[in-house]
Amino acid sequence: MVDYLNQIKELEDELRKTKYNKATQGHIGIVKAKIAQLKEKQESRTVKKTGKSEHGYSVRRSGDATVLLLGFPSTGKSTLLNKLTGAQSEVAAYAFTTLTVIPGIMEYKQAKIQILDVPGIVSGAASGKGRGKEVLAVIRNADLVLIVVEVNHPEHYPAILGEVWESGIRINKTKPEVYIKKTSKGGIQIGKTVPLDTNDETFQKILREFKINSAEILIRSVIDVDDFIDCIEGNKKYLPAIICISKADMADASTVSKVKKEINADIAISAEQDLNIISLKELIFEKLNFIRIYLKEPRKEADVKVPLIIFKNATIEDVCTKLHKDFVKKFRFARVWGKSAKHAAQKVSLKHVLGDQDILELHIS
Repeated sequence: MVDYLNQIKELEDELRKTKYNKATQGHIGIVKAKIAQLKEKQESRTVKKTGKSEHGYSVRRSGDATVLLLGFPSTGKSTLLNKLTGAQSEVAAYAFTTLTVIPGIMEYKQAKIQILDVPGIVSGAASGKGRGKEVLAVIRNADLVLIVVEVNHPEHYPAILGEVWESGIRINKTKPEVYIKKTSKGGIQIGKTVPLDTNDETFQKILREFKINSAEILIRSVIDVDDFIDCIEGNKKYLPAIICISKADMADASTVSKVKKEINADIAISAEQDLNIISLKELIFEKLNFIRIYLKEPRKEADVKVPLIIFKNATIEDVCTKLHKDFVKKFRFARVWGKSAKHAAQKVSLKHVLGDQDILELHIS
C-alpha cells in the first residue's frame, strides 16, 4: 500500500530546506502541488475505508447566522458561550469538558445569532487527533469563526491557524478571482490584471502537476502559489474570523497588551468578570456584515420594529428565499424605499441589491 503520509512528510521536509527565491519558485510550486495531491489521495483513501470524509457533528442551523467558538481545551469557551447566550454549557476547570456541540442563541440589535461551542482542538486536529476532524468539519457550516486564545498561552494561536489551514479553511481571506477554463488545445495561456511575484512558468508547472496541459487562465487578484493551488482544487472554504484573547483578568495589563499585539488579536475579554462582552457582541455583529430590511405589505405601513436580518449585498431573491421556498417562483415584482432605491417606491426585480434599513414591499402571485 502506498504510504502517502510518509511521502507528504518527505516533501514538507524538502520545502523547509529550500530557500525561496526566483530561481527556486518553480520547484517550490511543483513540490506544493505534489503535497496537495497526496493529501487529496490520503483523504480519498479515508473515504473509501470509512465511507465518510469527516466524522462531523450534525448541527442544525438556527437564527440569522452561525458563529463557531474555536480554541484549545480550557480556554474559557463554555463560559463565554454562557455569557453571550445564556446557554448552559458545562463549565469545569479541566480539559475536554465539552464533548458535543453546544448551541446557544445570542440576541443583539434585533438579530438572532447562533453560537456553537465545540470541543477544544489540539495540535494534529486536522489529521484526526483529539476528535479534531469532527470539530473542524463543523466550521464549514459557520458564517464566522471566533478564535479563543487564553492570555497565558499565545503559542496556541499559530497551532490553531495551522490546523484550520490543513482542514481546507481560509480565515480572513477573500476567495481569489482566478478563472481556469480547460481547453482541448493551445497549451496554457495566462492573463493577469494585477502584478504578481510568481512568474507564469511556475503557474504552468503547477497546472501540469495537476494534469492540466491546456487551459486559459485569468488572474484578477494578487495571489501566491498556495492561493493558486487552492483555486485549482476548488474545495476551500473562506470565512471571516475574530481573534479573541480570553481570561484577560488572569494577567496584568501589560501582558494582555503584549499578547494582543503578538497575535494581532481583535479584542481581549474576561467572561468571568464581564470584561468587554458587550464590545465583543458588537464586533460579532459588525463582522457578520448584516443589514436590516423592513418589510411592508401593499397599502399598509412598514413594520419598522422587527427587521429582517440578512447579509450585506443581499438581493431581493435572497430575501424571498429566506422568507418562503415558493416566493422566488411566485415573485411578480417589488417596490423599494431607502438607500438602494433611485426614488421612493422604485419598482425592482429579483436581482436588485438591497441597502441597510431599506423598506421592501413584495408582490407575490
